[in-house]
Amino acid sequence: MAHIAFLAVLGSFLVSASPTQDSFSLNSNKKFYDVQAHRGGRGNTVESTLPSFAWGLVDGSTTLELDNGITLDGEVIVWHDVGIMPEKCRDTNPVVPNDPMFPYVGKLVANLTLAQIQTLDCGSQRQAKYPQQLLYPGARIPTLKEVFEFVSCADPSHWVLWNIESKIDARFPNRTAGVQDFVQKQHSIFRDSPYYRSITYQSFDWRTLVAMKELDPTITTSALIDEDTLFAPEWLAGLQLDSFPGPSLGEQMAQAAHTIKADILSPTATVLIPSPEDPSESVKFTTQSLIDEVHRLGMQVKPWTVNRLDIADELHLWGADGIITDYPNVVRRWAKQQGLSVAPKFPKQRVFSCLEKHMQKV
Repeated sequence: MAHIAFLAVLGSFLVSASPTQDSFSLNSNKKFYDVQAHRGGRGNTVESTLPSFAWGLVDGSTTLELDNGITLDGEVIVWHDVGIMPEKCRDTNPVVPNDPMFPYVGKLVANLTLAQIQTLDCGSQRQAKYPQQLLYPGARIPTLKEVFEFVSCADPSHWVLWNIESKIDARFPNRTAGVQDFVQKQHSIFRDSPYYRSITYQSFDWRTLVAMKELDPTITTSALIDEDTLFAPEWLAGLQLDSFPGPSLGEQMAQAAHTIKADILSPTATVLIPSPEDPSESVKFTTQSLIDEVHRLGMQVKPWTVNRLDIADELHLWGADGIITDYPNVVRRWAKQQGLSVAPKFPKQRVFSCLEKHMQKV
């Protein structure tokens, strides 16, 4: 069976696992510094799989961050890329003999059914950029519902927070499902989940944020932005940053996000861009003036993807409200050292017992 290797590893782990000493609270997780486990914590575990979210819980993440795609048959899956990358997944067997779409690796998510996608082994290949990733051979791409069901087992008080992205390509609409497909299908699953009031909805395609707010004004939204979308109105719901007063570029980003009623601005924190004053000089994408303007406008700022503590130090000094990271265990430890209140860790035995049960279903 595809999960035999995984279950063997898991069985040996459970023998030595013991409950954490951290206590749990029924109060909202929002009182803690927001350490977000990017794709479950891809620096530690193969990304966007049930094991990655299990370790995100065990490592004491405040928020589980993930992406959604939509399959050919309309299922909402948890996967970052618009296609199936050979660096991350391997084909096993076709759903039916002589399936013309097989092999599935290399195909777009939007062109594959859920049944086809869930034949893939996405737990056997360690990413070159993340040499510390734990492998879980046989791990499948789960649906959003399956992730919620697993985490509900490990988190029966429904206490963890979520940051969920619509993976839509504003430049090439034929590569992904459309805005309304994402918003309607995702919101339906959110609404039926016990985590409904614990979800932030994020996107680089700001059209989805506008549509989600129109559908449900109570949903917290987060406007993602980076050097590729910064001056591209098709990503920013038609907005042109130079139409905002600024005066700095960071302030213009904050003002644009505020215009679409975003609650959070989520900029890249690791990129340098040409200075507007002198293009021969480079400046940081996320700046003190950006964060100050975000706060002045009544929003929060949570940069990504922060894997260096010197950058975390600077962002904390400037007042960032949280950090999205591939290493939530490291950033949580750093936050604790800064005197910040951190979320408790989930008990290993419960988490991995639930993981074993739910891995057999996916």
